[in-house]
Amino acid sequence: MVQRLTYRRRHSYNTKSNRTRVVKTPGGRLVFQYRKKQGSIPKCGDCHSTLSGIRAMRPYQMSRATKQQKTVQRAYGGSRCHQCVRNRIVRAFLIEEQKIVKQVLKSQAQSKAAKKEKKEVKKAKQQKKTTKKTK
Repeated sequence: MVQRLTYRRRHSYNTKSNRTRVVKTPGGRLVFQYRKKQGSIPKCGDCHSTLSGIRAMRPYQMSRATKQQKTVQRAYGGSRCHQCVRNRIVRAFLIEEQKIVKQVLKSQAQSKAAKKEKKEVKKAKQQKKTTKKTK
């Protein structure tokens, strides 16, 4: 006949926090061993994919873990996945490039306007000279 087992703690309901497994002791008895809850794997804040290189830990374990165990050696390591970091870097680069292009176009437009103005002034001077000569 199968040996009956009883919980070893006061919590008597089969809930997520009261999971057990049956273990055979060296004395030949069967007893319950309480299992800890499975920790959740950290996820990317942008795309919600799981972060590789970081173990799944319960909050208490996470608070006791060293910095090396909680992050990876990269910008936004332990917070964002590699693809999102790459996208951020590329986006920032393109925005900076766009700013530079705008600045260059603005300076070119200013220099063009200055040349045009110079030409007009020169033309006006020539017209004055020609009008003086004709008088």
